[in-house]
Amino acid sequence: MTQAAVEYRDVSFTFPAAGGDGARPALERITLDVAAGERLGILGPNGGGKSTLLKLTLGLLAGYTGTIRVLGHAPAEAARHGLVGYVPQRSACERAFPLSARQVVTMAASVRLPPWVRLPAATASHVERSLAIVGAEEFAERPIGKLSGGQFQRVQIARALASSPKLLLLDEPTVGVDLEGQQRFADLLARMRDVLGLTVIVVSHDLRTIAAGCDRVACLSRTLHAHTAPSGLTPAVLAEIFRHDVAGVFGDVHVDAHPAHACTDPSHHHASPRGGRS
Repeated sequence: MTQAAVEYRDVSFTFPAAGGDGARPALERITLDVAAGERLGILGPNGGGKSTLLKLTLGLLAGYTGTIRVLGHAPAEAARHGLVGYVPQRSACERAFPLSARQVVTMAASVRLPPWVRLPAATASHVERSLAIVGAEEFAERPIGKLSGGQFQRVQIARALASSPKLLLLDEPTVGVDLEGQQRFADLLARMRDVLGLTVIVVSHDLRTIAAGCDRVACLSRTLHAHTAPSGLTPAVLAEIFRHDVAGVFGDVHVDAHPAHACTDPSHHHASPRGGRS
């Protein structure tokens, strides 16, 4: 049996409360496998724990319960070995630096080199390959502050690829990207899998991003509500995971978000229709 690229087993995490105890868990009893080469989308509302799960996977947060294994390692160890690439949510300050797209990717590729060492030919070749995979060659000399949202997104991904990771994590990668750009992003995910064999985890609250570019979807709002192919994202599932977003408008709502085809694995924990455990 092939080992999963990422394994979550009964993972829970609570941020420390400001005044002591009483904090609500940010994540509760997450059990999920991500297969090698899979494109997994994690769909859920803002504040639903998506970014927290990414940070746990990167080893940036400690104090969780349960087990997380990333390519056979503890999260922090996998990150130290350079096995994980990460594209965070875009920041305006990143675009203020007077650097070209190629310089941004080159900095990531040469981060482990002493500053006085000339860039090796193999590293320079890898930079060009990373730019080519994301389709950024034509604007590689352009300042990053002059790029469109979709172009800047591609440079960010090329920067993550420059370290030759085996797992790529993307946090809300299509914010500010138009519909055409979202489709290009879906095509890019397929290309990275086909060319590089990457395992990819994408977190987003945007249904189109997840449905167009991912093989499977995990629906997360503090706990795992369903995991299914994109075709399994029924109105009931979506209403359940986004119910807190609409509660302020329509009052608290709850529907049965667990169609039989969504998940049949008893090792996975989901919220039951009455708020308990199924």
